[in-house]
Amino acid sequence: MVSINNLSYFIGDRPLYYEANLHIKPKDRIGLIGLNGTGKSTLLRLINGEYMPDEGEISKSSDTTIGFLNQDLLSYLTDDSILSVAMQAFAEAVQIQRDIDKIIHQMEVAYEDKLVEKLTRLQEKFETLDGYSMQAQAEAVLEGIGFNTSDLQRPLKEFSGGWRMRVMLAKLLLEKPNLLMLDEPTNHLDLPSIQWLENYLRSYEGAVIVVSHDQEFLNNMVNSIVEVSNRQLNQYSGNYEFYLEEKELRNEIQKNAFENQQQKIKQTEKFIERFRSKATKARQVQSRVKSLERMDMIDDVIEENRRVNFRFTMNQQSGRFVMNLKNVSKAYGDNQILKNSTAQIERGDKIALIGANGKGKSTLLRIIAGTEQIEGEREEGYNVNTAFYAQHQLESLGVDNEILEELKQAGSDKSETELRNILGCFLFTDEEVFKKIKVLSGGEKSRVALAKTLLSEANFLMLDEPTNHLDIQSVNILTQALQQYEGTFVVVSHNRHFISRTANKIWYIEDQEIKVYPGTYDEYVWWREQQEQKVADESPKKLKATKEKKVRTPSETELLEKEVKQLHKKLEDVEKEIEKLEKELKKIEQELARPEVFGNPDKLNEQNAKYQKQKDLQDKLQDQWDTLAIDIEEKEKALAE
Repeated sequence: MVSINNLSYFIGDRPLYYEANLHIKPKDRIGLIGLNGTGKSTLLRLINGEYMPDEGEISKSSDTTIGFLNQDLLSYLTDDSILSVAMQAFAEAVQIQRDIDKIIHQMEVAYEDKLVEKLTRLQEKFETLDGYSMQAQAEAVLEGIGFNTSDLQRPLKEFSGGWRMRVMLAKLLLEKPNLLMLDEPTNHLDLPSIQWLENYLRSYEGAVIVVSHDQEFLNNMVNSIVEVSNRQLNQYSGNYEFYLEEKELRNEIQKNAFENQQQKIKQTEKFIERFRSKATKARQVQSRVKSLERMDMIDDVIEENRRVNFRFTMNQQSGRFVMNLKNVSKAYGDNQILKNSTAQIERGDKIALIGANGKGKSTLLRIIAGTEQIEGEREEGYNVNTAFYAQHQLESLGVDNEILEELKQAGSDKSETELRNILGCFLFTDEEVFKKIKVLSGGEKSRVALAKTLLSEANFLMLDEPTNHLDIQSVNILTQALQQYEGTFVVVSHNRHFISRTANKIWYIEDQEIKVYPGTYDEYVWWREQQEQKVADESPKKLKATKEKKVRTPSETELLEKEVKQLHKKLEDVEKEIEKLEKELKKIEQELARPEVFGNPDKLNEQNAKYQKQKDLQDKLQDQWDTLAIDIEEKEKALAE
């Protein structure tokens, strides 16, 4: 389908690709990954014909059609409705429809056989092109990626850049090219839309090549990973998890080969140095010199999964309660975001705020930050020191500052050596710390801004889409940093891999209220699926119960209210037990880390047994909490009926 042979492409005198090879076959689902700046987007433009290779060739079969989603499409503006723009994918069918309408109008005043024949031919072709279903297809795709039915007739120019990009994505999907190239499509999508796109692309008839830093998306959608590294295109058959396993094996083989070659080089150089001046060994020395010159050098393995090896400090610890929101209401005109909603953030909460775009996640984050006017009360806790990160704050970086200087202005008392170590963790090494902010890419600016936020010594962080424009390695670094962070944070993110490894609570907005799930994202997904399945199973029962509905007496209502009150008391007791166990488990973990414990097999076994016993008890209590929460929800619904 597409064959890349010995591709070389230079930026100035720097080779971005050198004799790289790749073959794209029909039905391929390729995830294109690599560090920022390695040339992923450039490769897509080379395949699309926008750039020309300096050496080598990119050949395509004669029937190859390409659809390319890229950042340039953000600049497209028009007064046409988004439905009309999406339906441009059916350009031929739309033109035939116009011709049909024109002929029908002509026939109203002059009925002729030749017009009837022409109309019949056009209608047959229109049907062949699925013309009668094209509007339904366009509506289904637009609504699948997050638009409301009421949005479809609104002009494209009324929407923000991210939403305009969704329209262009819908148009490409409807065009159904046999090679679909998507550059960071999930940056502009919320969670429901990402999941919809995954399902759509899995059954897509053509080939797909996607640049993405969303590990979950790559795991669910692709069957092949192509890594851009060392100016080459290295292909792995499988999803992202398979790539990680295979990459580790390849690195081990390469490391061993590198070390063996280095040892051989040293031995050869030692022989040359020892016998260089001896005439009797001249031929052997010359032979070894030539063997070194002919040797294909093996590169050492570059460690790409760097670990954050420093601890973020806080200048003070906050009180137990970080933030209280009481009876908060917020609306923009007729759009009611929150109504009399109450929520509380406690010290140590790691909250992921999730949900579809337009539900008010960023608004809620601004309410928490105190920058949004509201009805109701916002009460900040004792000793709370906050730091806020959002994409628009990248513009507040000092463009004429060097990276190191920008970090010095973050208010931290760290030394230059400490700051350089931190920048190393954020992938700025050696002389790169002296680069000016104005020459950095979007991803590099994001890393600088995140480093500044985490260095602020704040005990409460608010992060709005921090993983946007970060490559996978940078996301992993941010994940490690937040896992080590001992303060409190609220993060808005659509990156499932990221939030599943950082959050211990899930918030979402539903029915104009802040809803809380007290667990990890994976647990939340499981619970949500159980709830949806339960609703599906009970629908027939509810229909029957509605027909046979019995009027409850006042005494029965009073009894039900009493049961709910008792269940809430039990739930609070279980929560206290869980909190107590978490503290005990943390103490045991600290014991296990002590040298006198892990160096003593008897003490180690004793502590491990103690830890496992407490962990089993915690799991039982968590199951009990889940059962009580579901029971309370059912009884409260019964009371409301």
